[in-house]
Amino acid sequence: MNFTVTPEDVIRTYGLSNVTYFPRSNVAGYDERTAAFLSSVGLPTSDVFTSRMDVEDPYGPETDAITLGSRFELYGLHCPPESQSWWSLGYLFTSLLALDPKSGKVYAFPEGAMDYIELHRDIESLVFALIELRKVEVDHDNDIDPEELAARFREVVGAFDETPFADEDSQWNLSLEELENGIW
Repeated sequence: MNFTVTPEDVIRTYGLSNVTYFPRSNVAGYDERTAAFLSSVGLPTSDVFTSRMDVEDPYGPETDAITLGSRFELYGLHCPPESQSWWSLGYLFTSLLALDPKSGKVYAFPEGAMDYIELHRDIESLVFALIELRKVEVDHDNDIDPEELAARFREVVGAFDETPFADEDSQWNLSLEELENGIW
C-alpha cells in the first residue's frame, strides 16, 4: 500500500527511538490499511502525543488493556456502546485517542467529556498532523508568530483531512486556540 506519510518522514521528525511499530494482526474485521500503516510507518510518541506502548497488561487478567469498554468499566466510566471495542492509542494533550479497528477512524475522548469526537479519518491523518505539529513546536521555539503557526497548521492539515477541525471542541482546535492566545 502507498501512503503519503512515509516511515522516513516519521523517523526524520521524531527519531527512530520515538516510533512504535505494531505487528500485523489477523484480528477479524481489522482495517487492512490501518494494519499496514501501523506496521510499516508506525506511530510516533512525544511530550504532546504519548502512544500506548505498554506490551504487558497492567490491569490483570479480567481487564482487556487494549479495548476501551473494559478499561472504562474498570474505572467506572461511561463508554458509549459503539466504542467499547475500539482500541486505545494514547493521549493527545488531555484527550484519550482511540482507533475504531473496523473503520480505521481515530476518535478523541476529551478529558471530563461523556462522549467522543471524530478526530481523524484514519491513522495516517493522525500521524500527518503529529508531524505538522512537531514543525509548529520547533518554529514556536524559534519565535515564529503563534497566529502564523496556527494558520499554517490549519491550512496544511486541513488540506490533508478536514476532520480534525470539524468539531469546534476538537483537541486540535482547542490547542491551536491556546497557541494563538500565548498559552504555549
